[in-house]
Amino acid sequence: MRAAAFTDLTGPDGVEIVDRPTPEPGRGDVRIDVEACAINRHDLWILEGDSAMVETDDLPFVTGLDVAGVVDAVGDGVTDVAPGDRVLLCPNETCGTCRFCREGPENLCESFSLYHGGLADAAVVDAARLVSLPDSVGTTTAAALPTAYVTAYHMLRRAAVSAGDLVFVPGATGGVGVAAVQLAAVLGARTVATSSSASKLDRVAELGADHAVLGSDPDDLRDAVSDVGTPDAVINHLGGPYTDLGLSLLRRGGRMVVCGRTAGARSEIDVPDLFLGHKRVIGSTMGTQADLERLVSLVEAGDLTPEVDETYPLESTAAAFAAMQERETIGKLVVTP
Repeated sequence: MRAAAFTDLTGPDGVEIVDRPTPEPGRGDVRIDVEACAINRHDLWILEGDSAMVETDDLPFVTGLDVAGVVDAVGDGVTDVAPGDRVLLCPNETCGTCRFCREGPENLCESFSLYHGGLADAAVVDAARLVSLPDSVGTTTAAALPTAYVTAYHMLRRAAVSAGDLVFVPGATGGVGVAAVQLAAVLGARTVATSSSASKLDRVAELGADHAVLGSDPDDLRDAVSDVGTPDAVINHLGGPYTDLGLSLLRRGGRMVVCGRTAGARSEIDVPDLFLGHKRVIGSTMGTQADLERLVSLVEAGDLTPEVDETYPLESTAAAFAAMQERETIGKLVVTP
């Protein structure tokens, strides 16, 4: 089978199409004929050598978390799915035995990790991590959900966002940002979305953003967002200076959820503003399989249409990562082997 492998951790030029033996499913596993696999900032960090998860000794490395396709073969002990079933993978990998796996939520697992291997013609995965796809939900659409949309949905839940709330989403044109805007609208909340691109902001407005603010300088954004209102919640996938920005804008008792570091791995905050304002800063990683099942049901019902900017054949996986690196796109990029 073909796979898009990282052969050098230097950026998109380090992606090569390689031949590998077609894997056989072990006990409890299934093999999926991969029809679609979205890429994420997580994958790009690995490709750029900016992740401790993968070292040069691990090369060639095949990434790809967000796998959708058709079951091709099943291993011993698998009874819940069968060849021909259309499925979507929840990429969470958990130990199943720690207190957090027992009590939930599962993404707090002490050994939490993520599946990699979907950028290939076939992938062997844990059968228990599969979500059934209704006939009305295409695999390209489904592949957009597991990382970006699950992450955004779980963040909105952790921020206790409800109808009528005002939610600030800085950098709202990437995968998590777009997902947060769309899902906030599903929840009946209002959003303030920002971007340095006017054309991307126009598209985010079409996707449900109530207020669009052009710019990326935190000081300028502070004034512009304040003119709109006082946010009840902030969905922060950027980190860096946007953490202090979000904290300063929150209402008393407001909640900011942080899931990323695209703008920087370190943030400085006004500590008195934090405690005097009874504000909360909450860390969040991914979400749960139940979150993913809920999102699939929203798509099936027509309440959510994930934003897919472009699809790429497996041979053009390097071009997909180049487009992500150059920030040319809005929403998700999906590879279709």
